[in-house]
Amino acid sequence: MANAQQGGFKRVWFITGASRGIGALMAEAALADGNAVVAAGRNVSAIVERLGTSAMLLPVALDVTDEAQAKAAVQSAIDTFGRIDVLVNNAGFGLLGAVEEAADKDVRRMYDTNVFGLLNVTRAVLPTMRAHRSGHVINISSVGGYRAGPGFGVYSSTKFAVEGLTEALHAELKPLGIHATVVEPGYFRTDFLDASSLVVSPNVIDDYDATSGAVRRRAVQMNHNQPGDPTKLAAALVTLVDASNPPLRLPLGTDTLAAIAAKNAYVTEETETWRVLSASTDFAV
Repeated sequence: MANAQQGGFKRVWFITGASRGIGALMAEAALADGNAVVAAGRNVSAIVERLGTSAMLLPVALDVTDEAQAKAAVQSAIDTFGRIDVLVNNAGFGLLGAVEEAADKDVRRMYDTNVFGLLNVTRAVLPTMRAHRSGHVINISSVGGYRAGPGFGVYSSTKFAVEGLTEALHAELKPLGIHATVVEPGYFRTDFLDASSLVVSPNVIDDYDATSGAVRRRAVQMNHNQPGDPTKLAAALVTLVDASNPPLRLPLGTDTLAAIAAKNAYVTEETETWRVLSASTDFAV
């Protein structure tokens, strides 16, 4: 069994959804930083084609919805590198359409990947992190994980779940020397709005044309014109992992920063408006 320290690696990263897009860029950035990388994805040949071959790279087949496969991939990583220092739960896809327009099969498939798949991999990795009393779990959320909007309601609900899970993990793992961070990218210039990463509900209800319908049209215009630079996002992840005291939440992109500020202001205003009624439900003292 090769130990990461003995192998000369800075850390050992385990990245899901690493065959393309942001996942592949993160793998490239981690490798360039002197880390060993376990690049996990459904298509191993696509991983090798994109990332090449190296003693620092272990491509593994992984459908995150398969719990047994997640455990096998993690064991392969440990057998090869001795440990896992950084887990990046990146695998996932989107669903565009009003909540009422979303088909049950599409919703369930997205939850299986974005939420239950994340849990499968996280549960498989945590025992080795706990054994070493160190590690960093990074869950890729979205601006939609902090602020939901028309057209992306169901997708946002999966990312709201990721936010809640990460917040709990942060509290549970901190006493064990393990960090947990949820990363909230805004719109980055990747293939996320392509058919390869985004399911568009075929059911269209005219009553939602001014809300989710407008978002459907805007998504077409924005595709490959997003403001965020995905290479800089990947570099930001390396900086995050190097931090001695990483945050619970890391928004990425000025659009995410603006969305968070707007939601926080809205919540503050609404809470104050309804404060009397909110406070009226306690037992009288």
